[in-house]
Amino acid sequence: MKAVINQHKLFFVFLFKFLVFYIIFALAYKVYLNQYDVSKFEIDFISENVAHQTVSVLNFFGVNAQTFHHEFEPSMKIIYNGKYVSRIVEGCNAVSVIILFSAFVFAFSNKFQRAFLFIIIGSLLIYMLNIVRIILLTYALFYYPHYEKLLHGTIFPLFIYGVVFILWVLWVTKFSTYAKTNIEE
Repeated sequence: MKAVINQHKLFFVFLFKFLVFYIIFALAYKVYLNQYDVSKFEIDFISENVAHQTVSVLNFFGVNAQTFHHEFEPSMKIIYNGKYVSRIVEGCNAVSVIILFSAFVFAFSNKFQRAFLFIIIGSLLIYMLNIVRIILLTYALFYYPHYEKLLHGTIFPLFIYGVVFILWVLWVTKFSTYAKTNIEE
């Protein structure tokens, strides 16, 4: 058993670091969310902010867009050219995706400062591209509502997870020295 652990030490270290980071930040996020009463249709500040930023960008590009608290669920309605097209719920704010992204970078790093900087820049990029994703989804749902399941369930999740995957590959191949340092040892 000890030989197996030694043989796969890098994997077990990676897995341990990933799980510790992910569990700590997922629990912290859960504590944050628990301050909102979903039975009263309260929506968390981050999700509400994403809705407002989405509408601000749409308005900047000349689209008549508004956002309102939903009356019957914890979400924000997005009104696009006078039509209720989409809604922002907690899962739309990309926080869970950012935690997953960050856990991988942390687990696959040996230099805290470099990893921290990459996590900050990557998280901001994911957050901003998530707003772009919601804008594009809102636009698509306005003009092509019959493709809602394909757009919301497949194409746009692929967009955000594709960005995360590209950032992970970039981290491993260009910025992290973890594998190179540990393999040489």
